Amino acid sequence: MNLECGVVLPRMGRIMYNPKSNKAEEFICHDEVLASLAFAKANKNNLELINKILDKAKLGKGLTHREAAVLLDCEIEEKNQEIFELAQKIKQDYYGNRIVLFAPLYLSNYCVNGCVYCPYHAQNKHIPRKKMTQEEIKEEVIALQDMGHKRLAIETGEDPVNNPIEYVLESLKTIYSIHHKNGAIRRANVNIAATTVENYRKLKEAGIGTYILFQETYNKKSYEQLHPTGPKHNYAYHTEAMDRAMTGGIDDVGLGVLFGLEGYRYEFSALLMHAEHLEAAFGVGPHTISVPRIKRADDINPDDFDNGIDDDIFAKIIACIRIAVPYTGMIISTRESDKCRERVLKLGISQISGGSKTSVGGYAHPENEKEDEETAQFDVSDRRSLDEVVKWLMGLGYVPSFCTACYREGRVGDRFMAICKEQQIHNFCHPNAIMTLKEYLEDYASDETKKIGEELIQKELATLENQKIECAVEKNLVSIENGQRDFRF
Repeated sequence: MNLECGVVLPRMGRIMYNPKSNKAEEFICHDEVLASLAFAKANKNNLELINKILDKAKLGKGLTHREAAVLLDCEIEEKNQEIFELAQKIKQDYYGNRIVLFAPLYLSNYCVNGCVYCPYHAQNKHIPRKKMTQEEIKEEVIALQDMGHKRLAIETGEDPVNNPIEYVLESLKTIYSIHHKNGAIRRANVNIAATTVENYRKLKEAGIGTYILFQETYNKKSYEQLHPTGPKHNYAYHTEAMDRAMTGGIDDVGLGVLFGLEGYRYEFSALLMHAEHLEAAFGVGPHTISVPRIKRADDINPDDFDNGIDDDIFAKIIACIRIAVPYTGMIISTRESDKCRERVLKLGISQISGGSKTSVGGYAHPENEKEDEETAQFDVSDRRSLDEVVKWLMGLGYVPSFCTACYREGRVGDRFMAICKEQQIHNFCHPNAIMTLKEYLEDYASDETKKIGEELIQKELATLENQKIECAVEKNLVSIENGQRDFRF
């Protein structure tokens, strides 16, 4: 069997797998997924093949979905250890020890869909529905700025009446307009329902960062059962959303599935097939891949779903994704505990949320915690403050980064990928991380966090390979101490 990504012709009468196609059932071909899973199962102890795949992976250029599926299924303990070690090396080579921080901002939980795993589903009549006004959004953004956040992920339910595109655009304008003390939201990523090319153009014009949309599950039959009512029921329209987003001019898109809804092997292979499709059709793969697991929330019990995965499998999924798509940023949220997040940071994760609220209006009025929990999309496992997360990361040897420079310098889409694939982003991202950390320490950090951070910055300055850049960073650090902000390479 040829392992190289390409067109695979199944038996006559079945849908053809074609990664260049713009049709969902062709670039996420069910038969090809099943064939890949069968191939992985048959070769999970094939030492010769696994060694060949690992040798290819060590080149740092990625793997096909079928090759990666073999590694995920591998049962040879020695090789599994090699997989984890390789994932750590690739993570270090591409992203170094930087961890980007962000927070979700829920604008509205009105939703017309019937998703059976989400408490926002339209049939849930007892969850309080809330949509923030622009003044309330302003309060939330100020609260987030006062925490130290510079990057947000905007979230809404799907409701064309309560959450039209005009509301999202107005909210983005509000978010970007607020400058409180030394705070500013420099980049807002957007996670809203699949929409039209025209609306994606409007989001692009509004200056969004990454457009994020989780597939939830790539298995069409399961997808339709899990989304019995509402516009999200349309599998093809949802799955083809990234094509429309990129056609509409959005350079960076973020993929993700909700692990636990369907068999993890199926989702893993299909997720990588989606990444291959974007590369084949647009010349640039996903900017990020998120790896949420289903969690308890309001009327949702994760035990009702029989495809849950334990921490060991979860860690291996993350390691294999990192090996398969080394250029892609990987995101883990506060759905996961601090213990789980610590384990997977070194295996591939490059972005995490901190101090998060998954309720509508949860940041500005923490005294309303009970009310906030009633409107939350899911339970938060890591409830530490942003300052505690920053201190924790530094204690583990990571550089917390609030950098948004690539978006604002035009290093997006294929331009970012070209730099990343050549393992050159550290020339920009590492000094920018140091300077944005310095901003955080000056403006928001506790005394203990600041002390740890100042020591880390001096240590990290010594790792900068370009003396000219090092001198510029040192000069900018002094300027930051004197009140100037927003330096970037």
